[in-house]
Amino acid sequence: MSRLAQTAGLTDIQREILSTVRDFVDKEILPVATELEHRDEYPTAIVEGLRELGLFGLMIPEEYGGLGESLLTYALCVEEIARGWMSVSGIVNTHFIVAYLLKRYGTREQKDTFLPRMAEGEVRGAFSMSEPALGSDVSAITSKGVRDGDVYVLNGQKMWLTNGGTSHLVAVLCRSEEGHPQDAPAHRSMTTFLVEKEPGFGEVRPGLTIPGKIDKMGYKGVDTTELVMDGLRIPADRVLGGTTGRGFYQMMDGVEIGRVNVAARGCGVAQRAFELGVSYAQQRHTFGKPIAQHQAIQFKLAEMATKVEAAHAMMVNAARKKDSGERNDLEAGMAKYLASEYCKEVVEDAFRIHGGYGFSKEYEIERLYREAPMLLIGEGTAEIQKMIIGRRLLEEYRFQG
Repeated sequence: MSRLAQTAGLTDIQREILSTVRDFVDKEILPVATELEHRDEYPTAIVEGLRELGLFGLMIPEEYGGLGESLLTYALCVEEIARGWMSVSGIVNTHFIVAYLLKRYGTREQKDTFLPRMAEGEVRGAFSMSEPALGSDVSAITSKGVRDGDVYVLNGQKMWLTNGGTSHLVAVLCRSEEGHPQDAPAHRSMTTFLVEKEPGFGEVRPGLTIPGKIDKMGYKGVDTTELVMDGLRIPADRVLGGTTGRGFYQMMDGVEIGRVNVAARGCGVAQRAFELGVSYAQQRHTFGKPIAQHQAIQFKLAEMATKVEAAHAMMVNAARKKDSGERNDLEAGMAKYLASEYCKEVVEDAFRIHGGYGFSKEYEIERLYREAPMLLIGEGTAEIQKMIIGRRLLEEYRFQG
């Protein structure tokens, strides 16, 4: 076990879960991750292994067949999985955001229908807010859900769905102006619809098309897709929580979970980059000695380790804040911002330590170098995080004069 990124105050059960996950990562993910990533191949065997471990039910309450664990436990597991291969953590994360939304806001019927099968990994989730033309401006979405008797008819195009092809259940945010004044703020006329579908690509149900995988620089293996709705008919009882107009608040709550997750991913990738860098520095010789004995490399290792430790501490703090029932958007934003920036820097330093070999696909650091940038934009860009942090700080430190 590494000296870095340790977490004080864990229970015996938490430590046992993390030890099991780390062992799985070392034996089942790290040996095959780079090969699968280069082929952009979905990690079917790895996902099946996670199902057998019960990881898809980690935060789902025990009454629905899950383990009922905390966000902290989940985040620490994500950190371990991302240390092995960040794409696998993405497969788990989107599933859990949907499970969290159901647990927190779903009707009794919605919970009973989906959560037991989600806990088993039989049903896997994805969620969708973004659209091709709007980026981080969620309030500008144009997809619509219009009431037609006992159903809603959904039309619009969504973008950047992780698990878009392999998922069975997608939480989709749309405008729904039913019962809301025309001049109501945009965020008060949004609804989350629970869309069931078959895994795959093409027309996966009448009115719903998943065009295909988006070809990406990194974050391969996991399928990232568009979602096109053209007259998609959804029963009224598949409105999350049974009431329209609450979708924006539901999704923003889910994104707080997502930002802790992205911070955990950044921590995991940074840890792996540090491991690769410190190991290579002790094997590679220049000028008659290992490069680890050169002061320039020791300075890099010191900076890398400090960033790994700091990012982990902020991620743990944000998770514990959410677990305590307190608002954690400030802490989650800070953790996501710092961990993603530090991850990029630690990966680049490890890449530099590898010298020319870092540019070779034979070395794992090449994969990490392409994966790290995704964290700078996923679940809200670094600039969005700074806006959120700045606004919350001004709320907390309002000038009294």
